[in-house]
Amino acid sequence: MASISNAPSLKHGLSLWCPQSTSVNQIPRPSPVALACFRRRFSVSASSFANENREFVIVGGGNAAGYAARTFVEHGMADGRLCIVSKEGFHTCVGTGGERQTPDWYKEKGIEMLCGEPVGDIDIEKQTLRTNSGKLVKYGSLIIATGSTASRFPDKIGGNLPGVHYIRDVADANSLISSLEKAKKVVVVGGGYIGMEVAAAAVGWKLDTTIIFPEDHLMKRLFTPPLAQNYEELYQEYGVKFIKGGFIKNLEAGSDGRVAAVKLENGSTIEADTVVVGIGPNPAVSPFERVGLNSTVGGIEVDGQFRTNIPGIFAIGDVAAFPLKIYNRIARVEHVDHARRSAQHCVKSLLTAQTATYDYLPYFYSRVFEYEGSPRKVWWQFFGDNVGETVEIGKFDPKVATFWIDSGKLKGVLLESGSPEEFQLLPKLARNQPSVDKDKLRRASSVEEALEIARASLQVDAEV
Repeated sequence: MASISNAPSLKHGLSLWCPQSTSVNQIPRPSPVALACFRRRFSVSASSFANENREFVIVGGGNAAGYAARTFVEHGMADGRLCIVSKEGFHTCVGTGGERQTPDWYKEKGIEMLCGEPVGDIDIEKQTLRTNSGKLVKYGSLIIATGSTASRFPDKIGGNLPGVHYIRDVADANSLISSLEKAKKVVVVGGGYIGMEVAAAAVGWKLDTTIIFPEDHLMKRLFTPPLAQNYEELYQEYGVKFIKGGFIKNLEAGSDGRVAAVKLENGSTIEADTVVVGIGPNPAVSPFERVGLNSTVGGIEVDGQFRTNIPGIFAIGDVAAFPLKIYNRIARVEHVDHARRSAQHCVKSLLTAQTATYDYLPYFYSRVFEYEGSPRKVWWQFFGDNVGETVEIGKFDPKVATFWIDSGKLKGVLLESGSPEEFQLLPKLARNQPSVDKDKLRRASSVEEALEIARASLQVDAEV
């Protein structure tokens, strides 16, 4: 799921639900829903290890780990050589096609799986991992793909009451579905991506839904105030209620011990039998702090091939603080697309002579209100960087486009309800950052005309 952390400020606060799973916002209640360098050879001589050919070990059970495993398989380097250590059951969203990576798939490919085995310690000098159950795992090359964890409310304010949910993995999503099937009043805490997605799902299930967040508008780290207003008005038409500038004091339990209300610092109380907390993730760096952390964006610091400061140790996906080449800064990106791409780039660099620096273009999208009977489906895409001045075109009927322009260059663009061809233009604009005339863009009478002006600027820059 997707946000980007960068220096010196956090500019995007998005989280992406795995597109391989059916999202709760697509199906109305009561349908059941499931969310869900040159290669070096190493030998292990210690007879105490069950498998003495663990040349490669991946720690993690999410999409980054899954796509790293897939890339090892594609290079013929998985069978008998690869071990995956994961604290949870393994899940991979095969959103780009190909074989579904079920437990049987890993077995067929000869990949050793140690599930339900959280790593408790690492011995960098001896190149070993120790799991919480005491198992020792020797590695030649280690890929850390531990992802991120949801920020939680403390127990003392009711953060772990029954009916309170945090969304980071399939088990979390399935637990939420069980609550929603019996819910009547849902409170979503957080006005970012998770909050918007969950609220859209809940009202689709005909539930009384309220979003509470401390900022003055939705998606504060990406949306401009006018853009946020468009979405807020649309959500209100669907029945979503907003409490802006709201700070949580505590979650209150009912007589049955389940969450029954959310109490705010201003003294007001909102009834709720289900609470979903989406207040941001934290990179899961433990127990790998010694490998080297980035103090600005968090996560494990790596180079453009995802190598850490320790030879033979790599980090990918949410947990990696990597050079965002296009903007010349260090960033962390919490996005399924980055999880896949970083995994593939890392493994190719490890197994082949690939030396190219990872060159990622920040990208986020959302699709909500897609269930049958919905009066309007919402689908926006954003590419690039939301810095500089903004130009917004369109009346949200249904289209709207927002352009971010810095020092005369088009840095980022968000488009709602575009055509496939228009959406395909966005990454070209964001990557090439053409010079654009702001005044000419502002005079555009439609989203289509504005996009054509931006497209033409690409051609002009190419001819210069």
